[in-house]
Amino acid sequence: MLTAKQKELLLLIHQRVQETGVPPSFEEMKESLDLKSKSGIHRLITALEERGFIRRLPHRARALEIVKLPEALQEEASPAVHRMPFRPQVIEGGRGSGPDPLSAAASTSVPMMGRIAAGVPISAIQDHSQDVLCPPDMLGPGEHFALEVVGDSMIEAGIHDGDTVIIRRADTASNGDIVVALVEKEEATLKRIYRQGGSVSLEAANPNYETRQFGPDQVEVQGRLVGLIRRY
Repeated sequence: MLTAKQKELLLLIHQRVQETGVPPSFEEMKESLDLKSKSGIHRLITALEERGFIRRLPHRARALEIVKLPEALQEEASPAVHRMPFRPQVIEGGRGSGPDPLSAAASTSVPMMGRIAAGVPISAIQDHSQDVLCPPDMLGPGEHFALEVVGDSMIEAGIHDGDTVIIRRADTASNGDIVVALVEKEEATLKRIYRQGGSVSLEAANPNYETRQFGPDQVEVQGRLVGLIRRY
């Protein structure tokens, strides 16, 4: 049996992964569950892991995977409950001449549009340079493009320097979504976005980076994160 707080946290993690592809930050979990400290979140996560409902993915800061949901929560969860949970595609390299797990026959090409800063914004998105092969189930409707991540400001969302993020083109986003944001039409960055009143906040997932505040006309959403590919 799960406690009420354990159920609430499990549903929050599940819904955020389904919506954005990454779990909420510890700060977001704390605020959503109205807890006073992050230590309470650590205890809840440990309890869920011990009971087999979630799995902490190794070597990635606070990356969580939903293993299962209790029947009572499945009714509350989104219709996408049976989708595969978000996990980066592992692309093996340099190990013989075996078949590529992302072979052209079983994948979809997405244009690589350059590099994106997960840190201080860098130059705006570049032109189409090459194509990236993606598993078809990573992509939904709409137009998609890929970007190489530079920096570590989203590391607590499981996004590392050198990763390739898959972005669905969009010009709107909900609060808490991880987006490609174009700042003052010159700089592109990957951050969580929050809008309140007449301001736009771009929030990192790394305590070493400050949240940046902008006016409503200074930030344009270029797309929302839907997947991630990592090469080892």
